[in-house]
Amino acid sequence: MVLPPPSHSRPSGALARRAVLLGTAAWCVGATGCSGGAKSPAAGIAPAASAPRTPSAASSSASASPSAPGTPSASGPAASAGPGGALPRARPWQPGPGEIQPEVKVAAVRLVEALGTWSRGQGTDRAAADRAAALGIPEALAAQLAVRAGSLRPHADAAVVRVIDAQYGGILSDTASVLVVCDQPTLAGAAVRPGGTTVDVRLSRTSDGWEVTALHPAAPGPAEALGPMAREVLAQSRIELPPASVADIRSGAVHDSVLRAMLQLAGSHRMSISVVRSGHPLDVFGTDHPSDHPLGRAFDVWRIDGHAVVDPASSRTLISAFMRAAAAAGSYNVGGPIQLTGGATANQFFSDDTHHDHVHVGFTA
Repeated sequence: MVLPPPSHSRPSGALARRAVLLGTAAWCVGATGCSGGAKSPAAGIAPAASAPRTPSAASSSASASPSAPGTPSASGPAASAGPGGALPRARPWQPGPGEIQPEVKVAAVRLVEALGTWSRGQGTDRAAADRAAALGIPEALAAQLAVRAGSLRPHADAAVVRVIDAQYGGILSDTASVLVVCDQPTLAGAAVRPGGTTVDVRLSRTSDGWEVTALHPAAPGPAEALGPMAREVLAQSRIELPPASVADIRSGAVHDSVLRAMLQLAGSHRMSISVVRSGHPLDVFGTDHPSDHPLGRAFDVWRIDGHAVVDPASSRTLISAFMRAAAAAGSYNVGGPIQLTGGATANQFFSDDTHHDHVHVGFTA
């Protein structure tokens, strides 16, 4: 069944848990067809009390051009690895032009950067909580967030988060979900290892601004034997996958319709994928309708042929052509920043604030 676009969904009620304000001053200190309701968890939630290993696969999209809108900046504080090893420098993410309510994304990203970046001796729960508290978060909530960071805090001596993309999982009048897609190399002894995760950060608006209320880091699950299409997708240089999406495909939980469409679209476009399955909300934001993402039947694209979807300078013709190509590849539900006409069904194409920064491509069972 084709679901109504998320912008037509009813807003969720106020969240029960009180959280801290991360307004402009606070987040400066730290320097859908495809989403779930503010009350629902993300797909593949990491256990609250553990920090599982992140996928070992490197992502070609982790080296996004610093000059592209919405990508990490080229400069930033270095994460000290100490003797015997060195990590890449941190690159604080900055919103580019075209963002809707960029302060929401910045609040979410600064928390992820703070929790997921540490030097030797600073990987403890207490140190992580202190980094969150430095953003203006009350100590009790900061401690909860540090413990529940899951795959954002892998077992390592040091780590540095470099955000690949920050996209909306949903944005309504008083609640939001920001999906923070991360590259996260870690240091173990003298060895620097690739890794990364995706974190669904939930926020709520108050009279004083936006508050972070919870985070749900990805937990893609163990790798399984791969079929030929999955192997081809992972080997295709025109498909850029972040670490959590690589792990999703290796887990065997991604539907063949998704893999087939990715390969078909790669025949005419280079695409940077932000989210496939894990780290994504369970329900269409603000509703109790299940999203296609946790079922392994959808993927989101944040950059097409080197052009960020959110950037107003990106060609509307290019984005429209990609959306129509996605429909031709079998997607029943294509969302993006442009409301297209036509389609096999009345609801095949949709557009709303949530999808101003990416193209959603969904499939039926």
